[in-house]
Amino acid sequence: MRPGQKIEMHPTEQMPLVGILGAGQLGRMLALAGYPLGLRFRFFDPAPDAPAGQLAEHFVADYTDEDALRRFAQGVDVFTYEFENVPVEAVRFLSRFAPVYPPPAALEAAQDRLSEKTLFRHLGIPTPPFAPVDTREQLDDAVRAIGLPAVLKTRRFGYDGKGQRVLRTTNDVESAWQALGGVPLILEGFIPFEREVSVLAVRSRTGETAFYPLVENHHRDGILRLSLAPAQSSIFSHQSSISNLHSLACDYASRLVAALDYVGVLAIEFFVQEGRLLANEMAPRVHNSGHWTIEGAATSQFENHLRAVLGWPLGATAMRGLAAMLNLIGALPDAQAVLALPGAHLHLYGKAPRPGRKLGHITLQAEDRESLYNLLEQARPIADL
Repeated sequence: MRPGQKIEMHPTEQMPLVGILGAGQLGRMLALAGYPLGLRFRFFDPAPDAPAGQLAEHFVADYTDEDALRRFAQGVDVFTYEFENVPVEAVRFLSRFAPVYPPPAALEAAQDRLSEKTLFRHLGIPTPPFAPVDTREQLDDAVRAIGLPAVLKTRRFGYDGKGQRVLRTTNDVESAWQALGGVPLILEGFIPFEREVSVLAVRSRTGETAFYPLVENHHRDGILRLSLAPAQSSIFSHQSSISNLHSLACDYASRLVAALDYVGVLAIEFFVQEGRLLANEMAPRVHNSGHWTIEGAATSQFENHLRAVLGWPLGATAMRGLAAMLNLIGALPDAQAVLALPGAHLHLYGKAPRPGRKLGHITLQAEDRESLYNLLEQARPIADL
């Protein structure tokens, strides 16, 4: 099959088989979005209890196991992945059997914070100041160049606040180095931002592109706890309107998807500072800040990702009223209390509770901001927010 060629199906043929690397909650929600379209799914994940394995065939093996990957690949029409720490080598190996989207170049860039920030800078997308750190001497040089406060991060495998330390004074430098040194690092300037926002872009194999509204995100302990869709101009101290920021975010996302010849959903997280957007990071996959789209948009991010990787027409991204998404972290809520809220939708991922683990989410829908905030206040204690 040629790159960019869409998968054509006829009524008498079996529907496409989608192979997904990773069988976590994102893979689970991809399958749930794809089954109404008649799609079939197969998962590959080293964890035997991965939640998507409850929904489809699940190959349990290490991502470096080429024999297992070869068996997994048999009969698959297109591959995708649900998290960005899949080894690039595994993705390239699978590309011998069927197309893989998003492309390996996007995965490779997103796996290394230095490569990611360098790509942003190359495309004219503003970022906080940054510098590579491989030695203690380089850390001192970077601190002098960037100044304090700053954030020292591992270049790879950090997520949900892991693998980073905030340096507020020179006294913090040595302890941060002792905690993180020994692996490639990056020092980034600490940004006194007004809000964190994200945008979801989706691009098909045919080149068709669409964007979801700009979303406002709130974190606690480095983990996303709440997303509000769309973000509201009243929350920002600067006079720049949300529509201007959304246009800017879509422009930056357009540069990325064009440069990477991207296919699928791409999320970009930004800091908002005095009417500017500073890119923090990108995720080459469906994203936690887009879970509200299942009920809150005409077409969910999960369905549109599948449409994109298959080369099918994209669905509309318009909102259905206003929405909020609350992550359920560490403990399960009282399901009846959630469902008693008007406009509330409960999603549980089939995962055993443990501290810091994402177990599910609640989506709230309302027609106006006041109604949404009233619902949100009722849902906060239920979700321990």
